[in-house]
Amino acid sequence: MDGLNILIVEDDENLAASVAQFLAPIGNTTVVHDGFEGQMMGQDNIYDIAILDLMLPEVNGYDILKQWRVDDGIDMPVLILTAKDTMADKVHGFELGADDYLTKPFHREELILRVKALLKRAGRLGNNNQLTVAGFSIDLGRHYVEYQGKELQLNGKEYDLLVYFVQNPATIITKDQIFDRLWGFDSETALSVVEVYMSNLRKKIKQISGTNPIKTLRNVGYMLEGE
Repeated sequence: MDGLNILIVEDDENLAASVAQFLAPIGNTTVVHDGFEGQMMGQDNIYDIAILDLMLPEVNGYDILKQWRVDDGIDMPVLILTAKDTMADKVHGFELGADDYLTKPFHREELILRVKALLKRAGRLGNNNQLTVAGFSIDLGRHYVEYQGKELQLNGKEYDLLVYFVQNPATIITKDQIFDRLWGFDSETALSVVEVYMSNLRKKIKQISGTNPIKTLRNVGYMLEGE
């Protein structure tokens, strides 16, 4: 399902690869194997959900979660996936801000259902894969978009860009965040590509509505107005 980004922080490389494979039909997966890197990736705030192990090298999952929630104010859904199965472990995880807690070993189907439930609760997935925000209606399964009741035809990255804004209404999104999410940290593409796609998207929206609901905040970023 294009447009959704999933961060997997798991030091067992084989397990991480399996989790990424399980979740690939839901979104684009990024896998990291140590806690420090996972913490830094999450701080960029471009992911829709994180799957977080607790026993990690460099920085443990509890400290990562505390950093994200308390110090960084990041509210993306976090599902803890761990072998630590005592009630004290679970309570501590939820106290630090985890949204769900799944212990190893686990069933693939349960992981998928829990991830989908968290995404729906956070507004990342609507019922029947529909997103309806600020005049936009997006069918994620068919890549079909309407704005103010009129069909909006978008190409690949234009579509992904709009989905990102619709998933984060009334939220400032920086150019760097857009670039990292749509093109990736390691892309050799120039950052200016964001402005090109923003311009194309706005022109297409304006052609059918006469308005530009995505506003530029000078030297800060962009924001989709409305809820």
